Amino acid sequence: MKNIYKPLKSKIENIVHESPGIKSFVLKPDEEFRFDTGQFIELTLPGFGEAAFTPSSSPFEKKRFEVTIMKAGYVTSLFHDIKKGIPVGVRGPYGAGYPVKQFEGKDVLILGGGVGLAPLRSLLLTLVAQKQNYKRIILCYGAKTPSDIIYKDQFKDWEKKGVQILRSVDKPDTSWQETVGVVTVLLDKIKVDTSKAVVAVCGPPVMMKFGTFKLLEIGFKPQSIYLSMERNMSCGVGKCGHCAFGPYFVCKDGPVFTYDQIKDFPDVWL
Repeated sequence: MKNIYKPLKSKIENIVHESPGIKSFVLKPDEEFRFDTGQFIELTLPGFGEAAFTPSSSPFEKKRFEVTIMKAGYVTSLFHDIKKGIPVGVRGPYGAGYPVKQFEGKDVLILGGGVGLAPLRSLLLTLVAQKQNYKRIILCYGAKTPSDIIYKDQFKDWEKKGVQILRSVDKPDTSWQETVGVVTVLLDKIKVDTSKAVVAVCGPPVMMKFGTFKLLEIGFKPQSIYLSMERNMSCGVGKCGHCAFGPYFVCKDGPVFTYDQIKDFPDVWL
C-alpha cells in the first residue's frame, strides 16, 4: 500500500525565469509520475518544508513535470534561491482536476490572471493535445505589466496550434500593442455561445471574483464556470483542516470547483 505521506524523490532538472517574481521548475522524479490536469502536489524541500502547487505542464508527459512558483512566502522564497540538481520530494497527486471529458464538443474559454495561468497552462496543453474533441479553445490572459507575463515565448506556438489568444496588461510600456486594462475587458472582445461553452478561471481572488461576475453577466451558467480554488492547502489529504470550505475540503474535493458548488458560501473569495 502506498504511503501517502512519503515523498517521491525527485530533482530540479531546470529552472526558467518567467518574470521578476516567478520561476518555473522542471522536476524529474525517480519514477514515472502521473496526474490529471488540475490536480495538485505537495512539493518538499527536505529539511525546510513543503507547499502545495498545481503542475503547469501536460499530464501526458510522465517522466518529468513542471511547477511554476511565485515568490510569496517562506517556502516559495527558498525555492527561488535553489539551483539545478537540488533533490526535492513530491507527494501526490491530490484532489480533483478538470473534468475534460465533459468539455468535449464545446467551446472552452480559459480566463487567467498573473501566475494563475500556471494550472491553466496544464489544462491548455491537455486541450491542445486533443483539440479535435473541442469546438474552440480561447485563452484570455492578463498581467500587471508586460514584464509580468509568464510563458512569454509560448503564446505564438499556442496560436499556431489553433488557440485564440487575447492578452491585456494594467500598465503598458511603449512596446505594448495589445489591450490595456484588467483581464475582464477581454471578455467583451470574444463571441461565444454560452449555452455550448465552459470556462476555467484562475488568478488572484479579486480577479476570480469579478471575472466570475462578468462571466455570469454575459450568460455563462454557474455550473459551466470552473474555478481553481487553491487556498490554504497544507496536508493535502483532508486531515489538518486548514482548507475547510463550507462542507468541502479544497484538497480532497477540489481544488477545481464549479461556481454552482460554492457560490452560496460567504467567504468564497477570501
